[in-house]
Amino acid sequence: AVRESGEAVCWGMNNYGQSNAPSGTFTQVSAGAWHSCGLREDGAVECWGDDQYDQSNAPPGRYLAVSAGTRHSCALSPTGASCWGRRDERPLEVIAELAQTTPAPVTPDPVTPDPPTPTPTPTPTTTYTAVSAGSFHTCALRSTGAIDCWGSSANSQTSAPTGTFTALSAGGSHSCALNSAGAISCWGYNGQSRTTPPSGSFSALSSGSSAAHTCALASGGAASCWGASAFGQTAAQTGTFTAVSAGGVHSCGLRSSGAIHCWGDSTGGKTAAQTGTFTAISVGDTHSCGLRSTGAIDCWGGNAFGQTAAQTGTFTAVSAGGSHTCGLRSTGAIVCWGRNNYNQTTVTAGTYTAVSAGLDHACGLKSDGTIACWGRNNNGQAPSTRSP
Repeated sequence: AVRESGEAVCWGMNNYGQSNAPSGTFTQVSAGAWHSCGLREDGAVECWGDDQYDQSNAPPGRYLAVSAGTRHSCALSPTGASCWGRRDERPLEVIAELAQTTPAPVTPDPVTPDPPTPTPTPTPTTTYTAVSAGSFHTCALRSTGAIDCWGSSANSQTSAPTGTFTALSAGGSHSCALNSAGAISCWGYNGQSRTTPPSGSFSALSSGSSAAHTCALASGGAASCWGASAFGQTAAQTGTFTAVSAGGVHSCGLRSSGAIHCWGDSTGGKTAAQTGTFTAISVGDTHSCGLRSTGAIDCWGGNAFGQTAAQTGTFTAVSAGGSHTCGLRSTGAIVCWGRNNYNQTTVTAGTYTAVSAGLDHACGLKSDGTIACWGRNNNGQAPSTRSP
């Protein structure tokens, strides 16, 4: 229920936190089976409780009404209905109910791209050595080993811990980092225990730009994954790997032989890895890409926006994002291909040493240790320039 003050109040079963309504004001709430959703005064939707199927991971935007189902949720915007969560549930009756009870829209949401957010560029006292673009946030590693994160912090995914780290990865609504001792620390949304990593010593990790899970490479070469596992994306194959990458609902690992093996949701051919010898692997939302020993890039899986149509030439790195892909050429230039509705493939010119493709944005590490980002910037995740 919503009090006159706008406070949301819930009671009853609370085994998944579905009765722990967040603070702030709402205009409407809806209770599902094991999760709840509310409509903020600004039209944003916020959900809480069980998130096994991402039913509490509401997409950004302005909405007029929201309804929480069993394992999915739907909201009505001025331009239509949006649903998220378990795919095999049918939300048609929910959409119909929303349409009947919601007043006609007044002003539609603006279409893409989002307006840029000005960002100051102070003189750096240190430099960045790594960058990772997530769904609506970005994290970077300073030369001192400290972590900076910016963008959406709806689930505290930008509240990086203090300490000295050697690697990091920004995911959907969480982030993880590796310290010098090989231990993993994660922060942000902990649905499906995605910020509860295993103990032990690890050498690499990947949380994926839109993933609700993380995979890491143990010091002995074994792959270990945790978090959301509805599609088997955390059931890592046995054996030893030299690299691992987590995507939306699938994961891939690179064997010492140079072969790639994938696991998780196989629809659309996203786990049907190309044969041959590779030196790097990157998994996106619905597609995967590998860097061959020749420097060529091969991609497979979903190609609705041309994200698997890799450009030709010699590359030193590849990064698969939401529906786009970026590659770092041996010249230091970055090229991107695939979906461009937020200008996420329109690269900022410069000389780079690394690239990371997020859900709808991308960032590159420049040779001077600063970061440039492009694409969607609705939460400040893609500043044109960023210095430590």
